[in-house]
Amino acid sequence: MTETLVRFFHAGSMAGLVWIAIGLLGQALFTARFLVQWLASERAKRSVMPVAFWYFSIGGGLILLAYAIARHDPVFTIGQSLGVVIYARNLWLIRAERRSA
Repeated sequence: MTETLVRFFHAGSMAGLVWIAIGLLGQALFTARFLVQWLASERAKRSVMPVAFWYFSIGGGLILLAYAIARHDPVFTIGQSLGVVIYARNLWLIRAERRSA
């Protein structure tokens, strides 16, 4: 079964298959953020950016960054690095706003 999955995903090894699973988890978190944002906006009948969006963003971004680094993909690594900084900054701003309120 494992050998079949390694071949199916062109993973090369069991370690490669584990990294593919990690990458898929990161992508699932990244996708979930859009679902959270869409549902929140539909409920409010206006565009809403819930805090959960930023937590899914940073979780998915960090996992995808680890995946990109492990796969030695400089383009993907740079792209995810910038995103993680932006997501963290948004969470920092939300936290500061809540503290001052």
